[in-house]
Amino acid sequence: MYAIVQCGSKQYIVKKGDNIHVDLFDAKPGQEVELQNVLMVSKGEGDVQIGAPTVSGAIVKARYVAETKGPKVTSVKYKRRKNQYRKFGHRQRYAHLEIIDIQG
Repeated sequence: MYAIVQCGSKQYIVKKGDNIHVDLFDAKPGQEVELQNVLMVSKGEGDVQIGAPTVSGAIVKARYVAETKGPKVTSVKYKRRKNQYRKFGHRQRYAHLEIIDIQG
């Protein structure tokens, strides 16, 4: 059994026991959250429910494990002939979720 879930502006294929990194939202570590934007649920070989736009009554339960950081992305601003150079970096923060159950 797996589902396609929309969290933020991205879509994820999840099944029970998976760990995913999604955009940061308000929750505390150890708290259970429900992802309600379920776009598709597959229960087996031929049993597929496709939502229009979401599957009614389908919920994916997850546990908020921790807040993590992604890889560092560096960027450079450079202006030729002006002796101007600036290098800076950024690390995006993510929420680490562990999928507990898929209902629907």
